[in-house]
Amino acid sequence: MLYVKNTESIRCMDPFLPAKRYFQEISATSIHYLSLDCVVFGFHHNELKVLLLRWKDTEEWSLPGGFIGKRESVDAAAIRVLQERTGLEHLFLQQFHVFGAAERYDQDDTWARTKLGWDPESWSERTISLGYYALVDYTKVTPMPDLLSDECRWWAVDQLPRLLFDHNHIIEVALKTLRRQLSWQPVGYNLLPDKFTLPELQRLYETILGRPLDPRNFHKKMMGLNILERLEERRRGGAYKSPYLYRFRPEAYEQALEEGAMAFG
Repeated sequence: MLYVKNTESIRCMDPFLPAKRYFQEISATSIHYLSLDCVVFGFHHNELKVLLLRWKDTEEWSLPGGFIGKRESVDAAAIRVLQERTGLEHLFLQQFHVFGAAERYDQDDTWARTKLGWDPESWSERTISLGYYALVDYTKVTPMPDLLSDECRWWAVDQLPRLLFDHNHIIEVALKTLRRQLSWQPVGYNLLPDKFTLPELQRLYETILGRPLDPRNFHKKMMGLNILERLEERRRGGAYKSPYLYRFRPEAYEQALEEGAMAFG
């Protein structure tokens, strides 16, 4: 608790007041019993990463999320939440699962009750959550905490801490969904820089799938999808011969997404 002295009196300043006002506001403006949890995937240094929030005055981590306004579509709410956390205007965003287990919250809620003024009885002890995942270019993200958190940063998916609520499970389901997507849709347009090499694209697929792929088969399959454009530029500075740089053909990529062009499973 902070205290500020002035000439008239000593006034108590509650550092959690903005968060308390936030809960009061969403109680009036948002749909009760329904929330969003967002898994933001990025790829950096051959690691698949996910964006997490550290809650105020604790070492507890969770996924970014939020509530849905009474006059707001669920997709618009997810876009709003992710733009606020990443600073990105354009996102690849996909709803992937509904989480509605009877007991989703197994942690002690004393901290939320006492410091944030959160009253679970006014919301229901069982809130249904819509799971969304986003694929983003790691280098373009500006991680930003919200009113309830002190920190927002990336974690490698294979080094995650124990998260609040059922958020570890939500990430597991999101990753399984992403892996299944590789069996019928291409992935990479939103995870890689504008220019990349085929070995870099292959490492992305191998990281998501958790297993190695044959380079010749990978090259043949990706070029057969007709979604890549080879540039005249090469990647310089490596220990081996300089590979050509590629970029995605946006219109062909979007068509492949809609038609379900076969990729890797």
